[in-house]
Amino acid sequence: MLPTQLPGGATLNYYFDGYYGYDFNHPIGRVQYLRAYDVLSNAFSLNQAGIVLALDPNVEEGRRYGVRLDLQFGQATETLQGNPANEPRPEIYQNVFQAYGTYVFPVSKGLTVDVGKWSSSIGIEGNYTKDQMNYTRSLFFNYLPFYHMGVRANYKLNDKVAVNYWIVNGTQQSEPTNSYKDELFGLALQPKKNVSWTMNYYIGQDHPDTVQNPQGCGTVPVQPGLCLAPISPAPDGKQHIFDSYATWNLTPKLTLALEGDYLISRLWRNAAPGQSSAPSHVIGGATYARYQWTPRMALAGRTEYLSDRGGLFSGTTQALKEFTGTYEFKVADGLLTRVEYRRDWTNRPFFLTNKPGVLSQNQDTLTVGMVWWYGGKQGAW
Repeated sequence: MLPTQLPGGATLNYYFDGYYGYDFNHPIGRVQYLRAYDVLSNAFSLNQAGIVLALDPNVEEGRRYGVRLDLQFGQATETLQGNPANEPRPEIYQNVFQAYGTYVFPVSKGLTVDVGKWSSSIGIEGNYTKDQMNYTRSLFFNYLPFYHMGVRANYKLNDKVAVNYWIVNGTQQSEPTNSYKDELFGLALQPKKNVSWTMNYYIGQDHPDTVQNPQGCGTVPVQPGLCLAPISPAPDGKQHIFDSYATWNLTPKLTLALEGDYLISRLWRNAAPGQSSAPSHVIGGATYARYQWTPRMALAGRTEYLSDRGGLFSGTTQALKEFTGTYEFKVADGLLTRVEYRRDWTNRPFFLTNKPGVLSQNQDTLTVGMVWWYGGKQGAW
């Protein structure tokens, strides 16, 4: 048996997530557009394989510190981690999904501080499929930040109200591409035991201030392995994300959830002659419902609308919509399967077909996913 408990209260946890997807458009190259994880059609695919080391703080037992390390491999790692467009040296951090240390300061109800790299909590959906309502991820999950590197703090005012603050290198940036530090200001409410509501405001500036220097390093001091030249003047426009989501456990079997997002981004804060400062916008949201039909079977649905004004998400201005219906069967503790039908559609030809140069306004897929997990960590990962 694989070890799950380590001395001192730490746990080892193991994870496998695989799927078979079928796209009724029969796209060239079997590529499914706008998908974060299920990116291939007509193929048996490894979504994620991972190992999680977790030592949670336990103030009652006198341990105020903790540590978390998530190592991941597979298609989702390639999609979400270490994009060269965001990372100066992506190969260093690509398989380290999360790595952070935690300390709980003895302030009022508790001030929890994490230092390192962590999965973003902007948006209601997360990384591990077993903890989501659907197998595929939403359009907004695919667009909003996946991870951050920096410092975050959570302060519990009482049992119903907590505030969050982050200062980070950027969005999808283990190493920064400029000197600006992004920030998040968040509020987490739990007015009742069965209701939770999170509100986030994120401000960032993720435009790089350097570019790879084809002439070589010369005498410019740089990070190891990088030859950079400054961009002058460097774009200084800001990105603002307003994110809010709520979950309501209406009954022990029925859960409802709602998410709304608005993002505005500029390339230049104050444009010089010949520079465009017109902002791009992404706005929309998603609704969710999950019904636990029997202890082993569940049904879930999601509807979503995303207006991409300026092509920030998809590369072209369009109004995207999707519906997802999911049937879940829990084979055993630590093993579940999901069968899912999903339809994405838009107001202009966008999705690939089996004919070169011919695009479709819709993308219909059928996916069968299987998830195994084993370890000592309880609840959501």
